[in-house]
Amino acid sequence: MTIEIEKQDRVFTIIINHPEVRNAIDRPNADHLADAFRQFESDADSDVAVLYGNGGNFCAGADLKAITDPDRVHRFEETGDAPMGPSRMCLSKPVIAAVSGYAVAGGLELAVFCDLRIVEKSAVLGVFCRRWGVPLIDGGTIRLPRLIGLSRALDMILTGRPVYSDEALAMGLANRVVEDGTCRAEAEKMAKQLSRFPQTCMRNDRLSACEQFSMTLEDALANEYQHGVKSINSPELVDGLEKFTKGKGRHGTFDDKG
Repeated sequence: MTIEIEKQDRVFTIIINHPEVRNAIDRPNADHLADAFRQFESDADSDVAVLYGNGGNFCAGADLKAITDPDRVHRFEETGDAPMGPSRMCLSKPVIAAVSGYAVAGGLELAVFCDLRIVEKSAVLGVFCRRWGVPLIDGGTIRLPRLIGLSRALDMILTGRPVYSDEALAMGLANRVVEDGTCRAEAEKMAKQLSRFPQTCMRNDRLSACEQFSMTLEDALANEYQHGVKSINSPELVDGLEKFTKGKGRHGTFDDKG
C-alpha cells in the first residue's frame, strides 16, 4: 500500500508513500487516496486531516508512465472519483497540505484541494504538465484562480513555470512557509490547534465560505445566516460563553489559561 493513514489525537494524517516516483499517483492509488478521505470524512473521532507526501516530495502529479501502459489500470470518467482521487469531493472538515519538494501538475491540484498549505522553503509548485499537453482535470483551473486570482493563476497555468515558496506565500498559494523537513510536524501542529476549537461553528463558517462562490451576494448572506443560526443553537455556544465569562481567552489568547 502506498497510501497510509496515521491518527493521533483528533488529527487524521494521510500519507502518499511512493517516493520512487516522487509520489506520482496511478489509478489504484487514486482510488486508495479517495477511500482514505472518505474514511476521514466518516470518522467521528477525527476533526482535521493532513495530506503529506513521504520521502521529500508532496506529489509529482499523475503517473504518466502508468497512463501510457496498456497493462496498468487507468480510466478517466466524468462522474465519480477524479483522476487523482479525492479532488471532486466536498468535505465537511478541513484538510491541511504539508508540502515539501515537488507539488506539481496533479500534485498542485491536490494541494489546492486542501484548505490550507504548509510549504517548506525548498518546495516547488507548478503546472509542469503544461510541457506534455496533459490538462488540469482535478480542479486546478477552478481552485487556483479562486485562491490567488485569475491573473496569477493564468501565469501559472499558461506558462507552467515553477513557483517557489517565497512567491507562493506572497501570492496566497502558501499559507505558511516553514523550514525544510518540518512541514508535516507543522501541519499536524496546526491541525491540533483547529481540532481544539468548537467544531460545529468552525465547520459551518468554513462551509459558508466555500458555498458562496456559486451564489449572489444576497443569497450568500442568507446562507451565512442559516449556517450561523445552527452554530448559535449548538450547545457549543453555551459552553463557549461560559468559558468567556470565567475569563478564558482574555487578551487574545487561544488556550484555556485565561
